[in-house]
Amino acid sequence: MWNSHEDTRSALIGVYGLMRAALANNNAYWMYGELRNGDFASVNRQDLEAIVKNNLHAPMDLLKDLSNWRRFYAVINAANLFLEHVGDVKARDPKYSEQNMNVDMAQVRFLRAFSYFWLVRLWGDVPLITASHDGEFANKPRETQQKVLAFIEQELQAAADRLPYKYSNDDPLQQGLYYNAGGDKWNYVLIKKLGVYAVMAHVAAWQAKYSMVEAYTRFVLDNAGKVPHNVLKTEDLTSSDGIFTGHSNRNDKPIPIWNLNAEYTNGEASYSGHIEALTLAAPLVSKNLPEIYVPKDTVLGLFDQLTDERFALDSITGAPTTDRYFTNFNSHIPVFSKIKVLQDGGAVDPDFRIYGSAIIFTRVEELILLRAEALAVLGNQSGSIEQLNQIRDLRKLSRYNATLEGNLIDAIFKERRKELMGEGWRWFDLIRYHKLKYDDAAFLKLIREGGIYWPIADDVLSQNKLISQQPYWLNR
Repeated sequence: MWNSHEDTRSALIGVYGLMRAALANNNAYWMYGELRNGDFASVNRQDLEAIVKNNLHAPMDLLKDLSNWRRFYAVINAANLFLEHVGDVKARDPKYSEQNMNVDMAQVRFLRAFSYFWLVRLWGDVPLITASHDGEFANKPRETQQKVLAFIEQELQAAADRLPYKYSNDDPLQQGLYYNAGGDKWNYVLIKKLGVYAVMAHVAAWQAKYSMVEAYTRFVLDNAGKVPHNVLKTEDLTSSDGIFTGHSNRNDKPIPIWNLNAEYTNGEASYSGHIEALTLAAPLVSKNLPEIYVPKDTVLGLFDQLTDERFALDSITGAPTTDRYFTNFNSHIPVFSKIKVLQDGGAVDPDFRIYGSAIIFTRVEELILLRAEALAVLGNQSGSIEQLNQIRDLRKLSRYNATLEGNLIDAIFKERRKELMGEGWRWFDLIRYHKLKYDDAAFLKLIREGGIYWPIADDVLSQNKLISQQPYWLNR
């Protein structure tokens, strides 16, 4: 297995595949990040309704699966195996250069750290495993969230130091063709330097280290043109062949900062593991009703400016001015149509429900709004407003007016709620928002008692006697 650079390439892509599977299986990415206390409601599925209402201990198969953290430890175990054996390939294959090995190891260290970041956000204190034990899952007690976060920060910085801005682009850290392929193959698929720093910004935000958030977001945005990572026109955000295809059909399409693809042309598209499987219905696909939807009252409360390119109502007719975010809005259950990548994004056959959308963890607009949040917390009101207005200008909204709109933090999180709808941020934004505002007694109690975390699956508890159930979920 560990004899040539072809083995390292296969193993590396395998770790990426496990990472995507961890987030895509059972649509976990949106279950974890979008549904809990979020804007989406379930049409008729009780398991989805349980997640929306934070009844995560309900005896349902979906909740049992989502409560099991083994999906993330599978990524970590594969990463540990890679890091333990990559030196064998270096010793055996003269074609496998030191630089190639360093770049490979940096990606794997990033993916391991990224998995741990998900574990911390979902379960708090978790076992910290940094050796493969020959592929066996080791029984270890949970380490404190603080210790795991320190490990994450260390690994992310090490990865950032070794990764290029772009692949196969004669970056000093990765010269020549990466695995004999051009940048078009890699730059929409693999983690790059700025993607690591973007994740570092979120690790810092999770810990309320806003001076670090400011520094990391500034570095990413100052260097975004090197990739390029650019802001999106509303059409590129919402079109079927736009940013959520995860790849480029034309030279001017911006590259997501960090995403996990599922390209139709590579045979990776599927029915499940995409938000479209939950949100789309007729007339976009042959399905009577979606699984989840955003209620009309929520939509109208959020999208309250007539000029918003994402969604607005005509002031005279009362009809929607666009179907970019919502289709069939005048029906009882509007269809969330912001993300709608059928096959490769160019398909129009509603009977062929195979989706090829990418999971986009972060893009430029998301990071600009995170930077606005950091600057507001740090007391740089003018800088924060400038960042917020950059997004509002982009979506054709009026500029922030403190007299009319009140609190700046409220305005920033409202804009995140609209801009990032369906992208897996709502629950994690709520946690940061309530920690900052500190004025919602019920949510603060949830944070204090550990109710923001998922229960640990019975399968995990029975297999590892060193671990006990989350106190919040006992006897509920």
